[in-house]
Amino acid sequence: MSTHASDPLAALGSLPGVADAVDSVRKAVDRVYGHRVMRRRSNEISSEAALRGARGSAALSGADWALEEVRRRSDFSADPEARTVGAALRLGSEAGQLLSIWRQSPLRVLARLHLVAAGDPGESVGRPRLEGETVDEPLVTAPVPTPAEVAGRLDGLAELIVAGGEAPALVTAAVVHGELLALRPFTSYNGLIARAAERIALVGSGLDPKAICPAEVGHAEQGRAAYLAAFEGYLSGTPEGVGGWIAHCGRSVELGVRESTAVCEALQRGAA
Repeated sequence: MSTHASDPLAALGSLPGVADAVDSVRKAVDRVYGHRVMRRRSNEISSEAALRGARGSAALSGADWALEEVRRRSDFSADPEARTVGAALRLGSEAGQLLSIWRQSPLRVLARLHLVAAGDPGESVGRPRLEGETVDEPLVTAPVPTPAEVAGRLDGLAELIVAGGEAPALVTAAVVHGELLALRPFTSYNGLIARAAERIALVGSGLDPKAICPAEVGHAEQGRAAYLAAFEGYLSGTPEGVGGWIAHCGRSVELGVRESTAVCEALQRGAA
């Protein structure tokens, strides 16, 4: 991500396809928030969205479990896939508790997310990785930035978040997601953390205040190949590539809306 505009995130709104994606997402979110079930049972929709979002995020990180298996399990320590699902579920539960901190200290939130995902206070947990520490993130094979570059870019991202600005929520959330995936600042669980941070940005912006539009569902539904292709566009730094990534994230939010709309319809029919 690079631009010299006074409000870099807002400037991304003029990239190819971004304005259309922002408009489409806003309309989709407004529709599901207007559903009659939302007036009475929004907490149930939020809980289900968190569960389905966690399942989708874990699937992208290599643990593609059926939703009912995720719902049924209580022990997530048996093997790497189970630990990935457990980490995704913990992140989904924790994200809503961190909104008040996000706009003041996003780096504290990211450190907390890593601690929650890892589930234990190991030596490398809850802080950006140091020189010589390796990154366990099999989904992304792009070169790993140095700790010095990570520190600089994280500081820049945090400054943009704290400053606020006029950027649409979708743009901010997509950049947060893309930057964290590019930097892989922690020794583990970077993909899960990047997607959890995208969710926090969408909720904290006011676009999705009740956390009922799980973008992680849409990222998983579009598939790992499409996810990685869009991310490669972001890494390229070209207007088309960055705009394509933002549009991909927008489509993911819309698919998350579709998922929650289906949940609303099922509740309305008494089937869930």
